[in-house]
Amino acid sequence: MALDPQKSVPDLLSDLVRQSSSLVQQEMQLARTEVSEKVSKLGAGAASIGVAAALLMAGVVILLQAAVALLVSFGVSTPLAGLIVGGVVALIAYILLRSGMNAMKADSLMPKRTTEQLSRDATMAKEAVR
Repeated sequence: MALDPQKSVPDLLSDLVRQSSSLVQQEMQLARTEVSEKVSKLGAGAASIGVAAALLMAGVVILLQAAVALLVSFGVSTPLAGLIVGGVVALIAYILLRSGMNAMKADSLMPKRTTEQLSRDATMAKEAVR
C-alpha cells in the first residue's frame, strides 16, 4: 500500500482503523478455522482410542481364556483354573486401582514447591516492610 500524499491525517487515521479492524477479523477467522481443524483431529484421535480399547479388551479376554485352557491342559480342573486366572486378574486390578487412587489424592496434586516458594516470598515481603 503506497502512501498517498493527497490524503489528510483524518483520512489516514480512518484507513488505519479500517485496516486494523479488517486484520483483527481475518486473524479471528484464522483462529476459528485452526481450532476447528484441531477439534476434528482430536475427535478422530478419540475414535481411534475407543476402537483400540475395545480391541484390547477382546484380546485380553482371549488371552485369559487361553490361560485357563493352559491350566486345564496341566491337569487343573476347569472351574479351579477359572478361579485362579480370575483371582490373579482381580488382584492385579486391585493393585492398579489403589495405585491410581493414591496418585489422585489431593495431597499429591498440591503444588508443594510453589506453595513453599509463595510462603518464602510472603515472609521476605513482611521482613522488607519492617
